[in-house]
Amino acid sequence: MMTLLFSILLFLLFAPISNTLNAQMQPAVLNPKFQVERIFAGHFEPSSMAFLGPDDVLVLDRDEGKVFRVTHGIQSGPLLDVNVATDGYRGLLGIAVSVNKNTTDVFLYFTESGTQDSSDKIQHPVNPLGNRLYRYELVENKLINPKLLLDLPVLPGPKDNGGVVKIGPDNNIYLIIGDLQGSFRNKQYETLTQNYQNGTKADGRAGILRISQNGKPAGNGILGSTFPLNLYYAYGIRNSFGMDWDPLSGFLWDSENGPSFGDELNLVLPGFNSGWASVQGFWKPINQSIGPVNFHPNSLVDFDGRGKYNPPKFVWLNQVAPSAIKFINSTRYGLAYENDLLVGDTNYGNIYDFKLDDKRQNLDLRSGLVDKIANGTSELNSVIFARGFGKVTDIEIGPDGLLYVLSGQKHITSIYRIIP
Repeated sequence: MMTLLFSILLFLLFAPISNTLNAQMQPAVLNPKFQVERIFAGHFEPSSMAFLGPDDVLVLDRDEGKVFRVTHGIQSGPLLDVNVATDGYRGLLGIAVSVNKNTTDVFLYFTESGTQDSSDKIQHPVNPLGNRLYRYELVENKLINPKLLLDLPVLPGPKDNGGVVKIGPDNNIYLIIGDLQGSFRNKQYETLTQNYQNGTKADGRAGILRISQNGKPAGNGILGSTFPLNLYYAYGIRNSFGMDWDPLSGFLWDSENGPSFGDELNLVLPGFNSGWASVQGFWKPINQSIGPVNFHPNSLVDFDGRGKYNPPKFVWLNQVAPSAIKFINSTRYGLAYENDLLVGDTNYGNIYDFKLDDKRQNLDLRSGLVDKIANGTSELNSVIFARGFGKVTDIEIGPDGLLYVLSGQKHITSIYRIIP
């Protein structure tokens, strides 16, 4: 008996905190005026979702490359099934929907396999064709007429593919792609947009790219006029799973994932340089681990002054793996929450609530967070909005003005609705 009790104690002490917390907690909003209901459950690995209308949403199966339609909680058969590579963070990653007068266009970003799903994970793996952005037409519950808009690099990988696709206030497509390096540096793929002074030319990695819905460069190019540098809205991004626009200021914000430290929230102005791989959070990375606080600004690439580094607005010292971010552009939750910034994570299943200052260029941080650093989980208690969601992969506001959370846990996909 003593041996059994000792084993249980060791498990509780050393079990991964994210798994332990997620297994014990049901989704709940800390404010008792709100409740959480699960409106859908399915058996696949989720990545993103996009609304077509009230109670009508498209949901992505990351590992099998399928697009499902969930209407009033009922899952359809796949509207589309594409071949995806799935090693690391690859897969069917991002979706955006544009409803026009005569057509409904669906934009999908995925790591395309030339043969079958997971061909990069078999005994003799085959490299993916690329990280690709396609536009499809939604016709009679099928996605047809694919048009390739962007063909982006995929090597060395398999991590840091990004994946967020959004339609901005300017009606252009914004896509986040990471540096594709994973845990180890590969000098063959070190580029200027990763702040390597002697790096190769931009090739489409490590940034936020902006194009028209027809796949053309939007404007003359912020960092330069040559392709693909003319697609970059921001650069120096290691990896990211979240971006959204402030409904009051129109400014773009993103979340960014560090290697083993320094997850970030950033205000992303045109030409923004997030600093990777010379700085992550407020520290200089040394072999992907945390180094000294100071870094030399001359270590950053600025594209003849067209790019500008700005430090993050908030940093998690220890990884929480921030994912989707969403401004509460809705009156359904009252003035206390209107236009706040929500941030999900995948390590703890939390959703954080950040308020912005009057100028909407910084977070209004209080208590132990005034230094813009969460030094431990206890400092985050003051900004936790909800918890117990497993791996939060997307947060959206539906046509009804309510918050919807897409999450995955133990191969079960759930969509939750937060009700005031």
